[in-house]
Amino acid sequence: MTRDYYELPKSGSVMRFLWKCAGGDRYLLERSTYSDQIKYMCLGGIVFATGAMAGLAGGYAFYTIFEPRGSAIENPIDLQTVFLALFFGVIWGLMIFNIDRFIVTSTGKGDGTEAITVGELKSAFPRIIMGVIIAMTISKPVEIRMFKTEIDIKLREKQLEQQAEYQAKVDKTYNDREKLLDKEFGSIAEQRNVLNKRIEVAEQAYTDNLMGKAGKIAAGNGPLSKALKSQLDDLTNQLASFDKQNGKDLIELNKRKDALRIAKEKERGNNEKIANGLDGLLERIKIAHEVSGFWISLFITLLFMAIELTPIFFKLMLTKTTYDYLAENRDELIKAENGIEVRYDYYKDKLGIERHLIINHEADKLIFEKIKVSEIQRELTEYAVSKYKERELKKIDENLDDYIKNIQE
Repeated sequence: MTRDYYELPKSGSVMRFLWKCAGGDRYLLERSTYSDQIKYMCLGGIVFATGAMAGLAGGYAFYTIFEPRGSAIENPIDLQTVFLALFFGVIWGLMIFNIDRFIVTSTGKGDGTEAITVGELKSAFPRIIMGVIIAMTISKPVEIRMFKTEIDIKLREKQLEQQAEYQAKVDKTYNDREKLLDKEFGSIAEQRNVLNKRIEVAEQAYTDNLMGKAGKIAAGNGPLSKALKSQLDDLTNQLASFDKQNGKDLIELNKRKDALRIAKEKERGNNEKIANGLDGLLERIKIAHEVSGFWISLFITLLFMAIELTPIFFKLMLTKTTYDYLAENRDELIKAENGIEVRYDYYKDKLGIERHLIINHEADKLIFEKIKVSEIQRELTEYAVSKYKERELKKIDENLDDYIKNIQE
């Protein structure tokens, strides 16, 4: 707009875009002061930056949740999850941007002074709570990305601890199951174990004698060695005979033991896979709190809260400017064009609070016309009925007999 006393610089496309982000009226801003334009541009910049940060944080959180699990240190980037995370990040950023835009545009100027009163805080409290929640959802993914290296090291340590714990549990579980299996077969397994132990003892004695480890007794294949060999052969024959007599039961026992061993090895093979599953978003947030400490984590959260809540407090601190008066004038003109009259602080309600009286003149006019048309139609109907009555009475007076005859028929 051209003026003799004041000429505004022409607004650029970036400035107009940021005005839209802040919910500003371009028509009014181009007719306001430069300071108004800058204020709404800054507000829009904060809203846009918050949406952009929310998109990045949401995308990173999505990738952390759905990425393929592996070693916390050696974990390559998965392109498919990256594209999905980018798509989700854009949707999430637009959603937060829209919520922030609504919060900023729905926050008024308060009482129009620079001071923030208790009443203004009460009215803005729901918007402040929404802003705090949004700030926390943005700050946590950013926090785990900031300390990613330290988190990866700690997380890998936990994964290795998880592997050791899981392996110990697997070994204990399957050892207990093997003991229960031996107990199930009762004396057969016990007797065979006794024979095996006796064979081991006899075999060791025979070997020690041949090697000269049996003390003062001469080494070699002497009478004692032959006797020990005979005892060993006898025990071996007893084991073979025992296996022959209890063959079916022993085959079943060994088969089930082999199945247990195979299952045990399979579970131990899953050990690393299960431990690598300890790589979720919640675990990383916990480790981030451990790594950064309470104060640093709080500082990061407060930083994003300050960014998120700045537009709300900023609008509460603003005094009325040219733009606000132009906006009020625009609203009043639109009300007048549509026949809406607002009489401010016209009456008090039951609680003694001043209320506005809103008169919709167009609606009142239409209602008045409808009422008058209804009244006229009613009067015309009454007149028609009365004339019809007069005509019928005249007919009766002129020919009473015919009227009575028609009634009887």
